[in-house]
Amino acid sequence: MAGASTFTFKAMDLAGISTAGEVEADSKSQVSEQLRQRGLIVLDVTEKNTPFKIEDLTRRWRSVDMRELSIFSRQFATLVAAGMPMLRTLQTLEQQTTDEEIKEAVSGMRADVEAGSTLEQAMQRHPRVFDRLYRAMVRSGEESGRLEESLDRIAYQVEKADSLRRQVKSALMYPSLIFGFAIVVLLAIVIFVIPVFTNIFKELAEEHPEEAAGLPAPTQICVGVSNLITQHWYFLLPGIVLGSWLFFRWKKTETGKDQWDRIILRLPFKIGDVIQKIALARWSRTFSGSVASGVPMLQAIQLTGETAGNVVVERAMDDVYASVKTGGSLAAPIEKHDIFPPMVGQMIAVGEETGQLETMLTKIADFYEAEVDAKVKALTSLIEPVMICFVGGMVGFIVVSMYLPLFSIYEHIR
Repeated sequence: MAGASTFTFKAMDLAGISTAGEVEADSKSQVSEQLRQRGLIVLDVTEKNTPFKIEDLTRRWRSVDMRELSIFSRQFATLVAAGMPMLRTLQTLEQQTTDEEIKEAVSGMRADVEAGSTLEQAMQRHPRVFDRLYRAMVRSGEESGRLEESLDRIAYQVEKADSLRRQVKSALMYPSLIFGFAIVVLLAIVIFVIPVFTNIFKELAEEHPEEAAGLPAPTQICVGVSNLITQHWYFLLPGIVLGSWLFFRWKKTETGKDQWDRIILRLPFKIGDVIQKIALARWSRTFSGSVASGVPMLQAIQLTGETAGNVVVERAMDDVYASVKTGGSLAAPIEKHDIFPPMVGQMIAVGEETGQLETMLTKIADFYEAEVDAKVKALTSLIEPVMICFVGGMVGFIVVSMYLPLFSIYEHIR
């Protein structure tokens, strides 16, 4: 839990049996509230002083490994389906899990469940690992007595989300490496090659002052960029760091996030189209999973909007929430938003009319996941020639710019 502290507690249940343990929370009052929810009488709560670790500083910047979470979810579903008692299941998962953050979360869950908490309440203390949708699906399974089915759906959904994420990362890995290498080459030219030519220009100008003329505009641009990077880097680096910090801070604001999510949907070279397809695939898979797990419709709509990953989709789900809350349909507000293609609205409408909303949402998710696969491959094949043209153009511009003054001086000398 980001910003949370570890507290040790002593408590007593209604039967007079004492218990003790550790929990993570933001304050002592929060610990007391958690213990009261378990039906315990709080005797003492003390903040635990833990030694500083580098891992504690870096952990808040890391996200949970989706691959490890998908493996954990599938193992969890399998063990529960096999009829293994919950405490033994959690102990087995704690031993098998390799991700340290998940391991700590499972250890805390086991202690909480042993103290009388429900599984969902135990997961609630670890929101970095188990998001609201994950916990809502678990709670629905516990309340309906179908925890095994809910965990199976969760495992399937996390596996699909991980597969989609890995698919996109894998497809963009090669273009990213090529682009990074190209930037390194251009920086090497600017830092090491251009200054050599600059010294040659100065020597020729000193030897033939009557023939030397001002440098052409393209050469002045290249020399200026080289001087900026080599001689004024102490201004450039802080500027880049400050600019990046301001950008990410702006993007975290409500206005900034809204504007940024709308901008990336309009990116050229089909990039915006791919981002839209990814958002739709995530949205439909999440919505389908929550409906299938028995999460109440209004809560499912709210959770789906919050976990969509795009403000445009979230705003659309706000309208869907308002419509359903007043007795309206799902399809009507969806059809009004451009983020959803007409096919989505039509399939949602059919699902509502036939009582097969879960099936229709699953089909939408399958369709857009296949679309993402095709679009990402097409985007990759498009990006490669664009990068080649960009790098070739930049190198060509630098070469021509460096030789223009030489040709000019040579003509004057001759």
